[in-house]
Amino acid sequence: MTTPDSQSFQWRYDDLDDKNFQIHGRTLFFIIVLFSVILLITLLFLYARWICRSSFSASSAAVADTTALSTHVHPFSPPKGLDAAAIDSLPITLHRVSTSSATACESECCICLGVFEEGEKVKVLPMCSHAYHCECVDKWLAAHSSCPICRAAILVDSPV
Repeated sequence: MTTPDSQSFQWRYDDLDDKNFQIHGRTLFFIIVLFSVILLITLLFLYARWICRSSFSASSAAVADTTALSTHVHPFSPPKGLDAAAIDSLPITLHRVSTSSATACESECCICLGVFEEGEKVKVLPMCSHAYHCECVDKWLAAHSSCPICRAAILVDSPV
């Protein structure tokens, strides 16, 4: 069923010969520019990677040096907690249940969440007047120098 007008498709290998392949003018210019841009981006990426690695290794070496020094001497670090004499100098009072509006903060230790009993000994912090069980706040103040609730600094007159 072939008609005389249609020609059969035949591969001609001599048409695909690379001997006549030529790049001229603008095509050659665009290929060179594209290759240059790709090369430039690759070099910038490698340079940035080198800079990041060298600064990271320098900073990690500096951190290692400072941690090695800080494990031996802490000249500028403030003390973490209060000493035993300062903790013992805090006032101890007897808890009294007031019949007027007693809130939860006034009637319980916010460290152990235990309710204060009538006549129980509690320590009252001087700056903020928050009250705690003696044992609870003593443990807290040995590690911290502030109120557990409001973080007010505990200023205690040192015994001379």
